[in-house]
Amino acid sequence: MKLKYSVLLLAGLLAGGSARAASLYAGQAKAAAVCAQCHGIRNPSADAPFPPLGGRDVEYLKTAIRQYRDLTRKSDIMNAIAGSLTDNDINDIASYYGSVKP
Repeated sequence: MKLKYSVLLLAGLLAGGSARAASLYAGQAKAAAVCAQCHGIRNPSADAPFPPLGGRDVEYLKTAIRQYRDLTRKSDIMNAIAGSLTDNDINDIASYYGSVKP
């Protein structure tokens, strides 16, 4: 009986680890599709003078993006873009950008 619970616990821990890695991949894909055109990944996009987000504090990014989404932080461009993001999208994007070294 203990072995069965140990196997289930181990499986849960392994699944949790792979879910975290998957969120970075999801964040990378979402960042490439939504954010990178203006912000780039490590360097600002050549087309727009917006700050790069790579290496920024994850909690700061989450808060800022949620504020844009919820219209408590004003920017016509960011309010429109962030308005379509879910909490999961925001967590994935912020985690991805936080993991990137500038």
